[in-house]
Amino acid sequence: MDQQKNETQSFDSNDLLLSKLLTLVEQLVSSLSKNSQIQTEILIEFTLLVEQFTPILDDLRENYSFGETSPIKKSLELLETQLKRTTALIQNPTSKIFVEQLQQIAHDLGRCFGSVFFASLDDFSFELKQKFGFLQKQLMNVKYEQIGNLEEIEEIEEEEDKVIIDAEDVGLKLKYGNEEEFKCALIGLSILLREKMVSNEWVNDEEIIPILLNKLGSSKQIKRLSIILILRSLVSQNDENKEKMGSAGYLSTIVRSLTRDTEERRETVGLLLALSEIPAIRRRIGKIQGCIVMLVSLFNGDDPLASSDARMLLRALSSNTQDVLHMAEAGYFKPLVQHLREGSDMSKILMATAISRMELTDQTSASLGEDGAIDPLVEMFRLGKLESKLCALGALRNLSSLKENVHLLVKSGIVEALLQLLFAITSVLMTLREPASAILASIAQVESILVNPDVAQQMLSLLNLSGPVVQYHLLCALNSIVNNSSALKVRTRMKESGAVQLLLPFLSENKPEIRTTALNLLYNISKDLPGELTEQLGATYLTTIVNIISATPCENEKAAAVGLLSNLPVSDKKATEILRRVNLLPSLVSLLGSLTLTSTPSGKWLVESVASILVRFTVPSDKKLQLLSAEQGLIPCIVKILSIGSPIAKSRAATSLMQLSKNSLTLSKSRPSKWSCVPRTSGYCEVHDGCCSIKGTFCLIKAGALSPLIQILEGKERDADEAVLGALATLLQDEMWGKGSIAIAKALGVPAITRLVEVGNLKVQEKALWMLERIFRIETNRVQFGEPAQVILIDLAQNGAPILKPMVAKILAHLELLQIQSSYF
Repeated sequence: MDQQKNETQSFDSNDLLLSKLLTLVEQLVSSLSKNSQIQTEILIEFTLLVEQFTPILDDLRENYSFGETSPIKKSLELLETQLKRTTALIQNPTSKIFVEQLQQIAHDLGRCFGSVFFASLDDFSFELKQKFGFLQKQLMNVKYEQIGNLEEIEEIEEEEDKVIIDAEDVGLKLKYGNEEEFKCALIGLSILLREKMVSNEWVNDEEIIPILLNKLGSSKQIKRLSIILILRSLVSQNDENKEKMGSAGYLSTIVRSLTRDTEERRETVGLLLALSEIPAIRRRIGKIQGCIVMLVSLFNGDDPLASSDARMLLRALSSNTQDVLHMAEAGYFKPLVQHLREGSDMSKILMATAISRMELTDQTSASLGEDGAIDPLVEMFRLGKLESKLCALGALRNLSSLKENVHLLVKSGIVEALLQLLFAITSVLMTLREPASAILASIAQVESILVNPDVAQQMLSLLNLSGPVVQYHLLCALNSIVNNSSALKVRTRMKESGAVQLLLPFLSENKPEIRTTALNLLYNISKDLPGELTEQLGATYLTTIVNIISATPCENEKAAAVGLLSNLPVSDKKATEILRRVNLLPSLVSLLGSLTLTSTPSGKWLVESVASILVRFTVPSDKKLQLLSAEQGLIPCIVKILSIGSPIAKSRAATSLMQLSKNSLTLSKSRPSKWSCVPRTSGYCEVHDGCCSIKGTFCLIKAGALSPLIQILEGKERDADEAVLGALATLLQDEMWGKGSIAIAKALGVPAITRLVEVGNLKVQEKALWMLERIFRIETNRVQFGEPAQVILIDLAQNGAPILKPMVAKILAHLELLQIQSSYF
């Protein structure tokens, strides 16, 4: 719906613009018919040209549409501006060189049509492009003789009276005059040339062109512009003058003017465009250092006329492959892509090699993809000889680092061809396997590769047939595929075909990048292996994984290894016993001791995975295992996770504390009398009314866990709320709820729990209300925290879920806002 709306708006905008252009053309023709200052021949010639605009613009309006930001629209807006300028000139012919200005305007209109032509190469029909191109050429070739009427001649004569129009004098002052004399001589020369008062032989004899070019590099801006305009006039007369300006030294001087102000740049690129018509000069222009970079900058710039001329000059230079490569280095890739499509085999190899060696940014990589580089490179790989295949793969490998290009690669159908290459045993093709596997690794990052369910199986079967580099790329590709949220069927097929057993030997690989990627892949596959993973790994590989955790300095490898172990079912006692025997706990305690708050993906994953494993070692049904974990120093590590972990890690850490705290009361009461504490000593715990310690009774109070648990409830993230409430609720068990309530109140946890009644999900609300009902049984808690809680509780009573209302009623009764016997609920 939105797309249709945007298309309609775009069409309306295009139609409005083209209608304005047609109206402007009509107004211009009308103004021309009323102008009496232009010679009849000039009037007829220019009017005939302008009248050709109408059918072309009509065709464009009727049959084509283009986007709001398209280059075509930009070029048409430029044409609109130029038509307005032309009409203004015709309606107010006050200039003393009116006909010369009209000639320049014809050229400017030609550039406008040229700009539309080049912007539309991929959009317009061949017939319409021909019309644009032909009209542009006609306008650019316009030359008017300036005879004018009597009034105009008088004005020109009045101006010329100020300058001595003497060829000999002009020549002398150009050679030997001071700055002011040289300036006057330039005006005189311009008049002499315009009025054809001197011949080309005189220009040669007086060495006018060398004089002007030698002065160009040292003159001020106004004189430089005058010199360039005169040079443009001279090159329009004959090719001999072009040859004189075309030496490398003179061209370098001209090219320097591309760095000057807007008007000088515009005229300079027009001069270079005219000079480029001679092949030898064109070759020299491309070789001048920095010239192509400046032309690309002008092409991308805001001056439409300079941009149009720069585009045409770049197109002329693109016949030279070296110039094309320089354009690519400057970020202009269309000529390079054109050579990939239509060039000779050697030219294609040069272009592909250049792409493979470029340091591409996302922007330049996207430009190459948008300009159409992918398809001809894929064709080179499929149909070319060995050198072509190798160069094409190198280029595609470089381009495949960008996701948008990967989609184009998948669309091209290259995946099957790459797999066929990897299965090939021909020795001559072995050099292609590495770049082919690297491209597959990039392609595997997009979901569209899952369209072919056999791709992962084929890659898996290639692992043992490949060398280390190819193995690494294949493992990366497989990892990307199985990590996709839509890849459940793929993971299932891989497991059924023995993927885990095939991958386990890679855990002993010496190359860390291969080992790490294999661990990642095993982690992703084993997420769907409840109950089977322990048997598949066995004691040997479980030991190997624990050793990796202890030995590797790589955070990502640690995270993958710990993550793999976290996929073992918590209920699997056999796995727990093996992990205990191979000293996993000391490794985790050491690891957590060195961890700090981290925002890296691997660091976040590592802490989450460690927190998940700790749940296994704190199950409440195994007090012996809990004691072992506490003795190893696990509880302070769990409390640390409450501060440095992600919401998921904090939730798992809170679950471990809950499991430990469930047994705290029993352990504090069951200690032998000889160990009993004298009340109020450092070991005495008011909540458990006994002798507590971190390692002996797993006491939350002694572990300093209350404050970080409550801080989680006060934070913005809600993922850990249920687990945190579960841990705090262990302090409100039947035998200790009173003292537990006081402890939570002292830690200022009551407002945080009350807040969850308002912002938590239904399970969290139920748990929070259960806790508040016990907390508000205590008089001091009602006095201190009851009033702020009333508003939230009353709102919940009126608008909350029905299942919550009985518990809300009890709390309101404690707060003396409702009788306990009330039937309101």
